[in-house]
Amino acid sequence: RPISNVVQTDAAINPGNSGGPLLDSDGRLIGMNTAIYSPSGGSTGVGFAIPVDTLKVVVQSIIDQGRVVRPAIGVSYLESSQARALGINKGVLVLAVPSESITTAGGLRGTSRNTKGLLELGDVIIQMDDDAINDEKDLFKFLDGKKVGDKVKVRVVRTDIVPSLENDDELDPETMVQRVQRYETELHITLKEKAGSSALTSSIDRASN
Repeated sequence: RPISNVVQTDAAINPGNSGGPLLDSDGRLIGMNTAIYSPSGGSTGVGFAIPVDTLKVVVQSIIDQGRVVRPAIGVSYLESSQARALGINKGVLVLAVPSESITTAGGLRGTSRNTKGLLELGDVIIQMDDDAINDEKDLFKFLDGKKVGDKVKVRVVRTDIVPSLENDDELDPETMVQRVQRYETELHITLKEKAGSSALTSSIDRASN
């Protein structure tokens, strides 16, 4: 999962520095050192730190719930690099909607195979609220600004296989009674907790130093 809005720094970051503070010239915390891009493999290069605003949200979640709680749409999706091979150049293709997510997924459709074994593509998410979704990076960035339980509008491109007697280019050459229909529709979903959140601590003593 990509980390969005990282702070770029030219401060030296050595092995073992990840998790350490990134301070400004006045000693104020502005981020947590996370990674470095170094062509030489040493401590010189371009460093990256998680911004302090993100840290505040994560730390508060640990204090309140003992773990990092992240929102999710509750479905599995195909990575954009693989979706491009299917001709999907924009958006996030829904692969499956687990049974436990049906009530919160707002009617999102997953990818499946029909009775003939042909692949029927699921919904392609192209917008959430007012944010365009071109790939999974845009999806993660959008979710980073939300919390579990939030209700969001989702715009998708939906594909239907519908009966048809028209003689056009989209007719199934075998049956001549089906055609592909693609259209956009808007759904409303409720964000749920991302599965697999790891417990970091069982309790926190707020009075401890």
